[in-house]
Amino acid sequence: MSFAAPHTLPDHDHADAIVIGGGPAGLMAAEMLAAEGLRVDVYDAMPSVGRKFLMAGKGGMNLTHAEAAEAFLGRYGSRADSIAPWLATFGAQSLREWVHAHGIDTFVGSSGRVFPTDMKAAPLLRAWLHRLRESGVRFHMRHRWLGFDTADNGLHALRFATAAGETTVHARAVVLALGGGSWARLGSDGAWVPMLATHGVDVAPLRPANCGFEIAWSEVFRARHAGEPVKSVTMSLTAGDGTPLQRVGEFVISEFGIEGSLVYALSAPIRDRIEAEGHVMVELDLAPGRSAEYVAQEIGRPRGSRSVSSHLQSRLGITGVKAGLLREVLSKEAMHDPAALAAAIKALPLRLERARPIDEVISSAGGVRLEAMNDRLMLAALPGVFCAGEMLDWEAPTGGYLLTACFASGRVAGMGAADYLNT
Repeated sequence: MSFAAPHTLPDHDHADAIVIGGGPAGLMAAEMLAAEGLRVDVYDAMPSVGRKFLMAGKGGMNLTHAEAAEAFLGRYGSRADSIAPWLATFGAQSLREWVHAHGIDTFVGSSGRVFPTDMKAAPLLRAWLHRLRESGVRFHMRHRWLGFDTADNGLHALRFATAAGETTVHARAVVLALGGGSWARLGSDGAWVPMLATHGVDVAPLRPANCGFEIAWSEVFRARHAGEPVKSVTMSLTAGDGTPLQRVGEFVISEFGIEGSLVYALSAPIRDRIEAEGHVMVELDLAPGRSAEYVAQEIGRPRGSRSVSSHLQSRLGITGVKAGLLREVLSKEAMHDPAALAAAIKALPLRLERARPIDEVISSAGGVRLEAMNDRLMLAALPGVFCAGEMLDWEAPTGGYLLTACFASGRVAGMGAADYLNT
């Protein structure tokens, strides 16, 4: 299924505004610019737009989250104060209303996550692109941005590589929405970092976010449990500043270690500790909701001729991958020591060695520092050039928070570029 324009329009050497990047942030910026009657061209290196957006929707398009505004904003960590104005302009409820305006209904799942009723991203993208084209936005696919050329007469000159060779186009304003460093095959390869750095733009190094982590599993455990979910557990660790952190949820055992929603929720502090110390220890509570005293009491009951595995299953319902984790971490002696076994059930230590490579993770941290921009997301070093989306230096967990801020930042950058042009 293609969402690109049927062909590249030939008359595109000049526009009021050029948007580079056809993801949610770039398309939203284009929408804001076109709404002001400006001539807008969108360029993307891929054959069609919204590729990462569509990929994210394959498992169910999680648009945003329905939790209270204060809790929602807290998901952005140290960048919450900077992102608050974006969300004030276009927050979770505004996003839902915008989706409804495209003829797509939404619902709130049991976890508070918001989805289209059909769980798909494609119908929304299709309706959105139709509206953009109707408003005059033009799309140019297979144009890979190579950087800036010498500006002339107040115009920004932008170099692109195409199948027909290199070309240069001009615009009065530019919105960059080039993504982060994850999923290069979908267009987010971080190749823009040196292009901006050479112009004095302050860019924080790109790092993995919402990522899995590596653990040195034994071959026996890996062969037996890779791919299995570990449900209803609590994961705890101490952040680098000494703050105790704890989340409840589930994760997945992988060939290389662990991944999944619970891991992603804590990936930022885990990554930071690994970068600072070389590894980090997290603890799993395999029996959340049951006190340490209760667990110790149940494990301490006589088991007679039953095996430890049977005893764990009958007394606490611990079996399968949870029992496998205990056997993986504990010595044989500890597995037969009721006190040691009970303590491990409530606080099983796992040593995480490193984050997975950035190209395979859900999103990336780092990027253009917000301090290098004004509140309209225009670069101080390059007046008339705005940035939006995941290429900015912020991060958030999965659950709709990433996508909401991408939409919102695109809206802010697009409105900022329109005001720049109009004034």
